[in-house]
Amino acid sequence: MIEVTDHNGVAILSLSHGPVNALDLEILTELPNVLAQVADARAVVLTGAGRCFSAGVDLKRIIDGGAGYAQEFIPALSTAAFAWFTHPKPTVAAVNGHALAGGCVLAAAADVTLMSGGTIGLTELAAGVPFPTVPLEIMRHASAAVSSLVLTAKTISPADAAAIGLVDRAVIPEDLMTVALGQAEKLATVAAEVYALSKKQLQQPAVQRIESLRALDDPAVIEIWSAESTRDFLVEFMASLGRK
Repeated sequence: MIEVTDHNGVAILSLSHGPVNALDLEILTELPNVLAQVADARAVVLTGAGRCFSAGVDLKRIIDGGAGYAQEFIPALSTAAFAWFTHPKPTVAAVNGHALAGGCVLAAAADVTLMSGGTIGLTELAAGVPFPTVPLEIMRHASAAVSSLVLTAKTISPADAAAIGLVDRAVIPEDLMTVALGQAEKLATVAAEVYALSKKQLQQPAVQRIESLRALDDPAVIEIWSAESTRDFLVEFMASLGRK
């Protein structure tokens, strides 16, 4: 589900999970394990195999899995996003296509985010589900435009995302991995302990908010994601996508 290759000491992680790299329990459980396996890499680049970076949560699995699946899924999503966000080595997201909902969170959680195509946005509210604490605080850390992105559920182009600081740079598709690897190499020239400490210092407010809010907020989030009314809404939401 996550393909790992090495490029001169830089680990390239490619999400390879179906046609749109949808996020389900299995791939989210795998991501922290893979990050631990590449702990000695000089830097890490995350990209998507195929035409998408990640189209977000696999809503069909949420519908089919019922309350029990949702109750496992939300903690796994939070754990995976937090592991990527706080990985001590330099991280670069090479966003090669649509990055929606949870895919947007993974893109924004990198130290540097490059995007070459598709659209990006936080579509959770359009699907009728709230944010867990970890993804929301990652987005608050990453972008000053988070309120507009969350509450409107709009999706935007790479150029528009760069204009509001959601991504660092829009690049043409054929240059994406070259630029991403070059950026990773550049970040990796900083002494590892200096980089890790500086990253930890920058992320400290977000991490503190996560630690103080997660135990209070996430039970309410899980309750809504697990509710029968949410399942009914998701069924209609998925049907509406098929009618477009």
